[in-house]
Amino acid sequence: MFVRRTLLLNAAALAAVGLLAACGKGSEQGAAPDVSKPLKVGATAVPHAEILEMVRPLLAAEGVTLEIKVFNDYVQPNVQLFEKRLDANYFQTKPYLDEFNTARSSDLMTVAGIHVEPLGLYSKKHAKLADLPNGAEIILPNDASNTGRSLLLLQSAGLITLRKGENALQTVADIQDNRKGLKFREVEAATIPRILPQVDAAVINTNYALDAGLSPRTDALSLEGADSPYINYLVARPDNKDDPRIVALGNALRSEAARTFIAQKYQGAVIPAQ
Repeated sequence: MFVRRTLLLNAAALAAVGLLAACGKGSEQGAAPDVSKPLKVGATAVPHAEILEMVRPLLAAEGVTLEIKVFNDYVQPNVQLFEKRLDANYFQTKPYLDEFNTARSSDLMTVAGIHVEPLGLYSKKHAKLADLPNGAEIILPNDASNTGRSLLLLQSAGLITLRKGENALQTVADIQDNRKGLKFREVEAATIPRILPQVDAAVINTNYALDAGLSPRTDALSLEGADSPYINYLVARPDNKDDPRIVALGNALRSEAARTFIAQKYQGAVIPAQ
């Protein structure tokens, strides 16, 4: 009886502040979500887990217990969400999610767009773009969405020209003009900061750059602009996207308090989505 009473009180409290939507809705299988259970969310450490920690008290005040599982790669958070070991995750862009769904025959879906992390080109050996020598070795992330995004960054920096203009799914084979004869190697995104000192330059996702102590605003040789379309999303499954706890989390992550936290803590290295 106490558990039932607690569940009802928690659901009522959440509805009262407008964070919940359609508490009576069930999943596609018709089973109503148990809002008394912890909400298990996968995230990479920086900035995603830090932002989740910031909103944890907001959710706790409304009866939602947030359980954060930190990952150091981009694959397992989606695998575990698809396998229902997680309720949601927060770490990825829509192009990456689309690529994963196609490759794994999964149907994970975006719930809310939270922030943008401008992709950057970094070097421990060279202070500016003009210092990159002919034949410099450049490391790129090896997943298709981030490889294409990296090549667009290099094109905008004037280092290469691509055959298909702004097409985001191009590969190294689509480089039409490589005036410095740059050499490219693709590796897993999470490992790039560790090998940065060994190469001339590398394109690094902002979450891994921040985790490695790099400052995108001051350390990057070239950085995507604030108009980057690569928004990081809160992601769930079709069967639980309307779970009131997930709706509440999405609203909290897009709240004015969260937007202020992101702007102040990351100083332009992470930008709240519009």
